[in-house]
Amino acid sequence: MTDTAQSVSDNLSEKIRTVLADGATASLVTFVEGGESTGAKLLVTTDGSHDGDLGNDELNRAAASEAAKFLNTRQDARMLRVGEFAPELKSLAEAQLLFERIEAEPRLVIAGAGHVGASLARLAALVGYRVTLIDDRAEFVTRALFSAPSEQAIDLIAADNWTDRLRYAVGNGRGVSVAIVTRGHKQDEDCLRAIASANPDYIGMIGSKRRTNIVLEKLREEGFDPDALMKVRAPIGLDIGAVSPEEVALAILAEIVAERRGGGGAPLSSWRRR
Repeated sequence: MTDTAQSVSDNLSEKIRTVLADGATASLVTFVEGGESTGAKLLVTTDGSHDGDLGNDELNRAAASEAAKFLNTRQDARMLRVGEFAPELKSLAEAQLLFERIEAEPRLVIAGAGHVGASLARLAALVGYRVTLIDDRAEFVTRALFSAPSEQAIDLIAADNWTDRLRYAVGNGRGVSVAIVTRGHKQDEDCLRAIASANPDYIGMIGSKRRTNIVLEKLREEGFDPDALMKVRAPIGLDIGAVSPEEVALAILAEIVAERRGGGGAPLSSWRRR
């Protein structure tokens, strides 16, 4: 590798580290085959800026535009021929580019370590989420209760103050889902009030339709952004007829995954009955 190529590679690696550290999202475009630039890379961020070089300025622009569309699909990877998205680049029409999503592992912050919260933390950890489980009862977030190998990465926090702990855990909200499932309505309300304006990717709050409507209306009256409150999933989860804490946790995680992946939550077999 030449010094110039090494410098470009080092710069892209640093840019990727920054994307991951910031909780942002980007697409890494790699020239896979079909030309002299095999192995060349272009990193495209969600604001449209890009770093790297695919060996052709027109291809860089076309690939950056296609990368923006790719990021909107929520797919993890896609292989395309240049001719599929930039037919004007006839000399490169058969060249193949790999579009890959670059983002940190999804994070789930759970407020409440009761039966539902604990079950949700365990299930989400198995699915691949980086989980933070918070409770104001220290005995509910001890490592002894989460000792299985798959549970070791769960971050357990005893909160003496819901507001400060939640805000710190949620951070800038990018790539973060929040499930509010505490032991009581007052605690649920306090948690929602703490992070309603933080703009995480997902906020859900447990409770009946009546109770959650009362809480949301109260926050509206306090001056919280109505649009932000409209995004709150309350009652939390998909309707799967859940009864046990584990089933409720599954319903919650299903909704979180659907939101992240752009799924509709409908049965995959529904087309058979149309």
